[in-house]
Amino acid sequence: MRTLSVALGDRSYPIHVGSGLLGETGLIAPFLSQKRVAIVTNTTIAPIYLEPLAAAFKSTGVDVVRIVLPDGEEHKNWQTLNLIFDALIEHRCERRTTLIALGGGVIGDMTGFAAATYQRGAPFIQIPTTLLAQVDSSVGGKTAINHPLGKNMIGAFYQPRAVIADLATLNTLPERELKAGLAEVVKHGLIRDAQFFDWLEANVDGLLARDPVALEHAVVRCCGIKAEVVALDEREEDVRALLNFGHTFGHAIEAGLGFGTWLHGEAIAAGMVMAADLSRRLGMLGSDAVARVEHLLAKIGLPVVGPAMIPDRYLELMSVDKKARDGALRFIVLDRIGAASVRGDVPLAVVRETLHHCVA
Repeated sequence: MRTLSVALGDRSYPIHVGSGLLGETGLIAPFLSQKRVAIVTNTTIAPIYLEPLAAAFKSTGVDVVRIVLPDGEEHKNWQTLNLIFDALIEHRCERRTTLIALGGGVIGDMTGFAAATYQRGAPFIQIPTTLLAQVDSSVGGKTAINHPLGKNMIGAFYQPRAVIADLATLNTLPERELKAGLAEVVKHGLIRDAQFFDWLEANVDGLLARDPVALEHAVVRCCGIKAEVVALDEREEDVRALLNFGHTFGHAIEAGLGFGTWLHGEAIAAGMVMAADLSRRLGMLGSDAVARVEHLLAKIGLPVVGPAMIPDRYLELMSVDKKARDGALRFIVLDRIGAASVRGDVPLAVVRETLHHCVA
């Protein structure tokens, strides 16, 4: 097991990464305020991992409330969030009842948002079971639900007490979900670690084959980058915005197609190609670097071209992006592979050129 830390003063918390951690309730026990937990999961994960985790808790005298939600990004909304609140109230859960997010990014985001708001704040722990959640969404305290007009528009910054990433859960991950998770892995290298991006180019076959050593290295490195950035800028006032490389375009794709049509990582992959192309048009990135980004994502099997929507539709959807300031769009661009920056002065004409070039 490897353990990292998100350094946030008295709200600091550990990230445990290893294989076979799901039943290690000793990693969770220090963060329980009472002998009761509410496990929030979905209809896909529940048949595989819910009962083993519940049994592990029960063996130590911890009472378990089970909350099973429908699976899919299209269910990341108020209606599904209320199912969590309904169950918590029906079972008379208290403010000290710890919520456990057992699943991917959607479950983690909704459980965290429920914890942030239930009785004005209950503790929660992340147990991510997808690659995307393990390398990105489970760390950093971003919690939210979607709005029909934009992704993750309603939420809160609310940190977990711990993150426990069991690499063994990746063995049951569908191939499409694995590839989608690798998009966020690539993102971390692009924005902050050129050597890691080089490593990804050399080891992509091992990652796709689920080589445990390769996967552990990728998860640990991404968590390290994410923890470092969150410690510097918890509420995304500055450097944390760099973690959204490709997301301005990608979130527009998700909202425009309808949430759940493309997986988040698939939309981000196409969005990163667009952001790299935009960086080239701004004179910041060479064509060879853009080609490396596109080649690696294509080798993984991810989309490198955006879906067919007219540029005005993309721009309309991007106009509600959370990184916008004073009504102006801000884009995350690459200065080079391994270094990114935020630009708020990108001419819309250049954005349109990218959209014309990178959309099917």
